[in-house]
Amino acid sequence: MILECKSCQKKFLVPDNAITSSGRLVQCSSCGNKWTQYPPEKKNELSKKQTESKELFTKKSKTKKKKASRKSGPSIYSKEYLEKKHGIKIDGNSSKEFVKKTIKNKKKLKGFGFYSYFFTILIFVIALFGILNLARENLIFHFPFLEIYINMLYENIENFIILFKDLFDFL
Repeated sequence: MILECKSCQKKFLVPDNAITSSGRLVQCSSCGNKWTQYPPEKKNELSKKQTESKELFTKKSKTKKKKASRKSGPSIYSKEYLEKKHGIKIDGNSSKEFVKKTIKNKKKLKGFGFYSYFFTILIFVIALFGILNLARENLIFHFPFLEIYINMLYENIENFIILFKDLFDFL
């Protein structure tokens, strides 16, 4: 059966059994126009024009198949298309390579986001204050001028802790 797009007047050769009696939604591959195609009323009787045009169309399509395949590219399920578009090779080792590629892609996609940085810095600061608290007496013994600064630092930390406790008790 020959279908003709009403927008661009391009003709397509479709098997007769592809269009059922209830009709079928088809789309022009050239311009993208969609329409519902119903089978012709006379299935068995083709006029001379239709047979001639069908013969011409098949002759043209045979000569233009190479050009059309170059324009539209390989079929979406062909080996060439899968290899070109998605990097999938279809052979015995393709599943292993595909798994390796997906693992590499997942590693690339995973990032160290904002909250990861925030919690890492928070843990680092808490660890730093803990080490400073452990070494507090030794630091004051060797560097007596640091006693005022260290005491002020821990006094401010205690004030912030009290502030947050009061804030959460208020809520």
